[in-house]
Amino acid sequence: MINDIFKEKIIFKKNFIKLKNTSRDKNQQHTNNAFSEKWIQYEKTNDKEKFYDMQKNWYLKLYGFGSEKNLAKFLSSKKYIFDAGSGLGYKAKWFADLSPNSIVIGMDFSDASKLAAKKYKKTANLYFMKGDIAKTPFKKNSIDYVSCDQVIMHTKEPKNTFKEITRLTKKNGGEIGCNVYAKKALPRELLDDYFRIKTKNLSNKQLWEMSSQLTELGKKLNELKLKVNIPEVPLLGIKGGKQDIQRFIYWNFLKCYWNKEQGKTNSNMINFDWYSPSNAKRYHEEEFKSMIIKNNLKIKYFHKEEACFSGRFIK
Repeated sequence: MINDIFKEKIIFKKNFIKLKNTSRDKNQQHTNNAFSEKWIQYEKTNDKEKFYDMQKNWYLKLYGFGSEKNLAKFLSSKKYIFDAGSGLGYKAKWFADLSPNSIVIGMDFSDASKLAAKKYKKTANLYFMKGDIAKTPFKKNSIDYVSCDQVIMHTKEPKNTFKEITRLTKKNGGEIGCNVYAKKALPRELLDDYFRIKTKNLSNKQLWEMSSQLTELGKKLNELKLKVNIPEVPLLGIKGGKQDIQRFIYWNFLKCYWNKEQGKTNSNMINFDWYSPSNAKRYHEEEFKSMIIKNNLKIKYFHKEEACFSGRFIK
């Protein structure tokens, strides 16, 4: 039955298939390698469930579901669900458990896709593929719900990737859940771009060391418990008002993530996630909405916060 949605017959080895191993584009392959490193190392840690719970709660907020019960009700009406950029597969597994009568397929261009297939091999309605979500093997109008969460910005041309996930989404009611990074203050944007150029020449060991140092910086700033009355600087995108010093530096100059509840391991991973991949495009709200409109999608739900813009869109 699963072959109904593919352009040509697909043979899964158990619950996994490798469609494409590498990208010819240097930045995309560097990004793939960065995420392979991140997820392979993260799989070895003991703090995953804490991070997964945080991400699931954020997902419910980003896409307007509000509760796991509402998400389960939504997914149960979908025959085919595609998790585009599935990483270690925990969200795809979540979808599969919430909607056991649906077929869920996770796809990722990193080596995490194979780890996910191995970890969740006992989930009968869940499959994984290694390949490029910008060039999928699905037929046009074949998928009921596409979830592309915190991923599209890491593809070579996000607008082309968005066009592809729109192509495979069913007409007359198929939905896409997608988010993009929001552009921040100008100094932070410039520094982020500079970091990404420099990190291409760093080893994974150096990147993890830098991530740990950024975590420690964020922790030390947070522990100051210092709030400063910041003057607004509109031309640089710096907002005024009384702000915590760690958050002021974080949003305007340097991502030094620290979350006491998540701890050092998860905070290190989040800092690594930001600065290691070459591809990480950011958007203004109007740019994201323009991409939605150009693909003839209707906005069902839209959410915005300092970190990102997200929503669910109907074809």
